[in-house]
Amino acid sequence: MSTRRKFETDTIRKDNKLLSPLKTLVETAFYKNDITKVNSLEEAYNYARKSPTTIVLDQTVENAEELGLPEDAKVLVENGNSIVGRTARARRIYGKDPEEDEKLLKVVMDAIYKANNYPFLEGEAIVGLDEDFMVRAHLLLPEAEANNLYSWLLNFQVLNDEYAKRYEQSKEYEENDIYIFSDPSWEHEDYPDGLSYIDSEHNVAIILGLQYFGELKKGTLTQAWGTAARQGYVSCHGGLKKFAKEDGNAHVTAFFGLSGSGKSTLTHAKHEDKYDITVLHDDAFIIDQETGSSIALEPSYFDKTSDYPAGHPEQDYFVTVQNVGVTLNENNERVLVTEDIRNGNGRTVKSRYSTPNRVDVINDPINAIYWIMKDETLPPILRIKDPTVAAAMGCTLVTKRSSAENVENVGEVVVEPYANPFRVYPLVDDYHAFKKLFEEKDVECYIINTGKFMGKDIPPKVTLESIEHNVENDAEFKPFGEIEAFEYLPIEGYEVSFEDEEYVKTMIKNMKTRIDHLNTTLAEDEAPNDLPDEIAQSIQRIVDRLEKN
Repeated sequence: MSTRRKFETDTIRKDNKLLSPLKTLVETAFYKNDITKVNSLEEAYNYARKSPTTIVLDQTVENAEELGLPEDAKVLVENGNSIVGRTARARRIYGKDPEEDEKLLKVVMDAIYKANNYPFLEGEAIVGLDEDFMVRAHLLLPEAEANNLYSWLLNFQVLNDEYAKRYEQSKEYEENDIYIFSDPSWEHEDYPDGLSYIDSEHNVAIILGLQYFGELKKGTLTQAWGTAARQGYVSCHGGLKKFAKEDGNAHVTAFFGLSGSGKSTLTHAKHEDKYDITVLHDDAFIIDQETGSSIALEPSYFDKTSDYPAGHPEQDYFVTVQNVGVTLNENNERVLVTEDIRNGNGRTVKSRYSTPNRVDVINDPINAIYWIMKDETLPPILRIKDPTVAAAMGCTLVTKRSSAENVENVGEVVVEPYANPFRVYPLVDDYHAFKKLFEEKDVECYIINTGKFMGKDIPPKVTLESIEHNVENDAEFKPFGEIEAFEYLPIEGYEVSFEDEEYVKTMIKNMKTRIDHLNTTLAEDEAPNDLPDEIAQSIQRIVDRLEKN
């Protein structure tokens, strides 16, 4: 099996590397008398359908039987409170602050004790859809939150008979199963934003006072990504697809960006059917550092509903929906009101069947990585020739906050290393892993700007055509001024002029923002896992070139 849940008696010792106080606190709660084990997706659906907070639409779930649901299963809607995005400020990492850990462990004890007042449901799922990497995950939450359990079992792979057999045959790792305890009703005056307390080394988390489903999804992925990173994989928050070319060759491409950056759009784009395209996933996967092959972590998609108005064919594949409106149509049927009319960041768990060319593993080695940035000084596409600069620019990926997060500064420009705000293992591990792909595995690196270039919008058509040139290997890149590490693809309407002093000044400022972030925020967050000096030095060389221009 991939991970271990059971221990030999003589290994249960205080110093066992698979045990910790938080891990033991959370796991113990799973064995109480008042826990009801949900053993199938159909059971989870029935609990969710009967929940007082559920709205049952008149829309039937497509491919219901293939998913393990009743043939007449309906799409379910649940709306939570005013928090409709992830709350990063609620996150605490076990082991980072021993003094706070001492306090938090007592908070956890009290939270689990208080939760004895109401019944809980437990579900099990598999994270990782190939026998080379499968992690068993357990979720415990109040019966009143049955909708979130149902969505979680849909989003990941419910542990059915088929996957139980596959899991038993999967590669074994000396790692814990994932355990997550959730109680959205919890309140504490010292943690008004809720608490997401994570011990990634031991694959455990407790999520308190937070009802938004994305907390459970990303809390689970946080553990799986950490496990993968420890086992020699590159953990990826992005999308990956394979282009099958007419000459019989394959071109495998990955896109890294935050929600709202365009990674899902680029991953699922059909390119006017010019290629036979296979999609791995648009949000969570891992890459084998040695072979370059890739494995999806989830079968389903957690997608924004804002782009899918009434009648949009993509709505056919909705299974559960969160934080959206409902109205009656001309036939007196309950139907969705999407487009974020009710609130920002309406979401759906959408089945894998929305992508007919979907696979769970791609054995062909990855060929190209794209950092999706929203930096107005960058043209639609740049090629990075230097492996150190390529990894450094991913480490200082510039993007903008979206409504997927519970923040007041939506639209603010931020630096988010490798577009993964859910990492809890040392960032330096990601740096070395990506650099190895660029340096030793000949993976090409590009930056694509999906925002504006000096005030001018960059439409998807421009981005997609640029990617197609790379797939065909016929792109005519040109030197990017005096910056030796960069080349750009000239595109009409997006001309680059280093004679423009204002443009150069803005680029210098934005590059320095990356260096400042390395020297301040990241330096504080990553200690004692210090990042190599070569990251900042490689970006400083770009600044030096610009200042001499």
